[in-house]
Amino acid sequence: MNAYQSGGVSEDMGKLLLRATLAILILFHGVAKIFNGVGGIMGMVGKLGLPAEFGYLVYVGEVLAPLLVLIGIMTRPAALIIAVNMVFAVVLAHMGDLFSVTKTGGWALELQAMFLVAALAVALLGAGRYSAGGSGGRWN
Repeated sequence: MNAYQSGGVSEDMGKLLLRATLAILILFHGVAKIFNGVGGIMGMVGKLGLPAEFGYLVYVGEVLAPLLVLIGIMTRPAALIIAVNMVFAVVLAHMGDLFSVTKTGGWALELQAMFLVAALAVALLGAGRYSAGGSGGRWN
């Protein structure tokens, strides 16, 4: 087996590409919430019967967890946090679109689904060797 086969350079580069893409794209949403606040999310959380303060957890799911995934520390649990965040995003803001198709034929929730599945893939694959935590370690 050479370095470009399973467990080699290309596999670790693929993990890095997946991690970086997921983290950076989710971070855009987190940065928007840093600048605009989470009042709307707190209202949606309250409507579910949960304490509105739980809305602040979006900072964990859209800022802290993506930063951990991006640098590759505690990657697996951080990716799971992103996945849970996406489930809440769908429940809170997108349930009305669950069975909708766009004008161009795409699923209305394809972006949310892609984020969710990418986060689950990162949680299963781990960070790889191109990460601050390296490929070793139980949580990376």
